[in-house]
Amino acid sequence: MNLTELLLISIGLAMDAFSVSVCKGLSMKKINLKGGAVTALFFGVFQAVMPMIGYFLGSRFANVISSFSHWVSFGLLAFIGGKMILEVVKGGDENEDGKEYRLDIKEVLLLAIATSIDALAVGIVFAAEKTDLFFSVTMIGVITFLLSFVGIFIGHKFGSKYEKKAEMAGGIILILIGLKLLLEGLGVL
Repeated sequence: MNLTELLLISIGLAMDAFSVSVCKGLSMKKINLKGGAVTALFFGVFQAVMPMIGYFLGSRFANVISSFSHWVSFGLLAFIGGKMILEVVKGGDENEDGKEYRLDIKEVLLLAIATSIDALAVGIVFAAEKTDLFFSVTMIGVITFLLSFVGIFIGHKFGSKYEKKAEMAGGIILILIGLKLLLEGLGVL
């Protein structure tokens, strides 16, 4: 696998994390560099670790993993997106006083898992292609971190202007990303 192919795979894998990061940024009334960096780090680390797991599991478990991963991703993203929508509808979790973004480690962990499960299959490809694992997962992790960090700021830019509408849109987008992953996994798309 050459560098261009690896770069394209890295960007492709990072797109779900980027989209979810934009959604996280939408819900930030006040940008928090540390919270944004930690969130992006979660996405980058999980996006790098999953191909390693896939690499070591190899094709032995590929069918088992791919048979349910789309359901897990859909469930996690639909749950978190639904939670965001519910908070807007109920008026909860409001930061009217402009408080900074509160980092919810459990939520970020679930989002990182949901957006990185598909990277398991890439690890299987890496094993079959005898790709340099360390270099590959490092590139995937760094690119995902950078795109996620930028995504948080992009989301914040729109979220600070449109507030509740942006948070509602973010919840809907998370659900739609989950639905897209589910439909792809079921072979509909």
